[in-house]
Amino acid sequence: MSDVLEWLLDSDPALRWQVQRDLAHLPEDVWRATRTRVATEGFGARLLAAQDPDGQWAGGAYFPAPAQRPDPEEAGQPYTATTWSLTTLREWGLDAAVLGDTAARLAASSRWEYDDLPYWDGEVDACINAMTLANGAWLGVDVSGIGRWLVEHRMADGGWNCNWVEGATVSSFHSTLNTVKGLRYHEAVTGGTDELRAARRGGEEYLLRRHLYRRLSTGEQVAPWASELVHPFRWVYSVLHAADHIRAASLLDGCAPDPRMAEAIGMIRAGRQPDGRWLQGGRHSGRVWFEVDVEPGAPSKWLTFFATRVLDRWDAP
Repeated sequence: MSDVLEWLLDSDPALRWQVQRDLAHLPEDVWRATRTRVATEGFGARLLAAQDPDGQWAGGAYFPAPAQRPDPEEAGQPYTATTWSLTTLREWGLDAAVLGDTAARLAASSRWEYDDLPYWDGEVDACINAMTLANGAWLGVDVSGIGRWLVEHRMADGGWNCNWVEGATVSSFHSTLNTVKGLRYHEAVTGGTDELRAARRGGEEYLLRRHLYRRLSTGEQVAPWASELVHPFRWVYSVLHAADHIRAASLLDGCAPDPRMAEAIGMIRAGRQPDGRWLQGGRHSGRVWFEVDVEPGAPSKWLTFFATRVLDRWDAP
């Protein structure tokens, strides 16, 4: 076993079970046993302990309750409220059964900050609705209405833009990636529908036509953030964030990785240090319950895991 793999395996259960499954290729009973520990140890247990009696986190749907919001001068949006906490636990592999009647408690007590809309009905932001679509599928909620909303609010160029309410008429890299991620998870859990599958693949085509990082109009890199490798990903786009989704989508669809990813793969590969690790590139500002990754400039187990997983899929015969 390589030094890097041993280093990755010496990690919180939220990461370790994924390393066991996707990089070490250990038997299913091994990684599943590790995944159950997400509920009782480390990051997962700490985040579960922060849940409110009404099923929410920080007293709010997408933003903390007013009494728990950070000082207005504190940089970045907070990541402590319900939607981000649920999304994080889902992505860490928590068994939905651990959350018990959370879905019902949220239906009874949680309302969106936008127009006081019911939680499981979604609101008007594509990224928020996509996370809620995935979280609802995970918790066994009928979120088909959110799925229809996402299909109806797809832009003419193939993707999504969370700023459509403010008049945006072209898609956003960030919004499109967040939306196709939610659609992919929902499809994997429920089987999806032809309409939702077509929307997901259309959004992925939007990104692939741009080679995951270029403007279609000029061929230039869309922005510096496209090549920055930062974990946790949050809502922010990067070639690694996008490539890991395309990797998972290709497995779901039973197809090879798209060759238009080649340049983005080269950018990811170039970030590997001589010792086989990737470095934390920064930190997205905003209040969190606790940090789950290293300071900028330090070797990141999470980024090394994601990058290695993407390259393994790309380099496979």
